[in-house]
Amino acid sequence: MDIRKMDVDENPPLDLLLIADPSELLIEEYLLRGECFVAENENQTIGVYVLLPTRPETVELVNIAVIENLHNRGIGKQLVLHAIQTAKSRGYKTIEVGTGNSSIGQLALYQKCGFRIIGVDLEFFIRHYTKEIFENGIQCRDMIRLSQDL
Repeated sequence: MDIRKMDVDENPPLDLLLIADPSELLIEEYLLRGECFVAENENQTIGVYVLLPTRPETVELVNIAVIENLHNRGIGKQLVLHAIQTAKSRGYKTIEVGTGNSSIGQLALYQKCGFRIIGVDLEFFIRHYTKEIFENGIQCRDMIRLSQDL
């Protein structure tokens, strides 16, 4: 598996990005300001993540997704660790990530990769998404914010 930054003239893998974020509008907005990286295996895009500068010396991992038939094979962890290394190599001091209260697997993954919970944005998904989101039988309402010093 290779992970590389997308070229500016490439179309981002929207189908993959929509797995992690159901809002095409929000995805388009942060793709304009961020950097998109893709994981490829045998010329197939199997994963994606986006790094978005937010404040001085801070970058946010705003979208990370792996094609569904390859879940639970360590690809997501490799993408998160690649994002951390990329942020470090670009001189950022902090990397942040947010995920839904219902995203149990993602919460575990981020903590295994060294992120710590720093707060909760109550009702984030109620305010910013028109459709209700359910995962693991739980309504996604709140954004769990995590951070890691680099």
